[in-house]
Amino acid sequence: MSEIILARPATGERLQRYLRLTKPRVVSLIVFCAVIGMLLATPGMVPLPVLLAATLGIALVAGSAAAVNCLIERKIDAIMARTRGRPLPRGEVDATETFLVSALIGGLGLALLYAFVNPLTMWLTLATFVGYAVIYTVILKPLTPQNIVIGGASGAMPPVLGWAAVTGQMPEQAWLLFLIIFVWTPPHFWSLALYRAQEYADANLPMLPVVHGREYTQRSVFAYTLGLALVTLTPFFVGMSGWFYLAVAIVLNAMFIGHAWQIWRHYSDRMAQKTFRFSIMYLALLFAALLVDHYLPY
Repeated sequence: MSEIILARPATGERLQRYLRLTKPRVVSLIVFCAVIGMLLATPGMVPLPVLLAATLGIALVAGSAAAVNCLIERKIDAIMARTRGRPLPRGEVDATETFLVSALIGGLGLALLYAFVNPLTMWLTLATFVGYAVIYTVILKPLTPQNIVIGGASGAMPPVLGWAAVTGQMPEQAWLLFLIIFVWTPPHFWSLALYRAQEYADANLPMLPVVHGREYTQRSVFAYTLGLALVTLTPFFVGMSGWFYLAVAIVLNAMFIGHAWQIWRHYSDRMAQKTFRFSIMYLALLFAALLVDHYLPY
């Protein structure tokens, strides 16, 4: 599909196109998890300058990584119904613009983190950028059906980034939050891949349902969801959270396991779509419960 820009859009419209390159809905969940990491890192309040600089810096670098992903996968995006409406396949922006936008916002984000947060957070954020934009997008995604499992490490980093931004350290609690997102990612993404399997096959991408079939993927979603339930109970048993979080986690896990069971035993594309959407709400509510529990006067 042509990438030629047919007409010069107004400034506001062009900025909207650049914003869409950064996948703002995905970035919003990344930033949310990073902010939770910041708030959990201290019993008190996070200094406002650090909170603002870290939030903006992480958001900018995450948006930069998303734009690089769009740039690298623009031909694949043009094939898939889910992604063909993005600015690059539609010819609304070109490759040079995308590269420049990514470099500008990514560089600005790293500079903010280095100058106003700390060098550790900057380097961790840069490593996360490389993990997603290069290792996952370029190497893992086109080569292995385990791409989302291995590549999920970069997507699980936001709470570690947030914790490092406040304390300059990466303690076990931060890595426990990492582990929750890491184990959550496969059932979240495979739910999407199940009802988009033909699109991934058409794009010649070796996603799990394409390589191993639907039934294997359905069982994998259920198995990972059970593992996720166990991992998410760990904060309570190690003293990181209290009874409020435990109660919320049990309810959310029961609901997620119910969705995964339906995918395994009574599959339909509608159920896979429902599970994918629920998984996003699940993670947001789980981390919100951790935050509320953190401030409860036990």
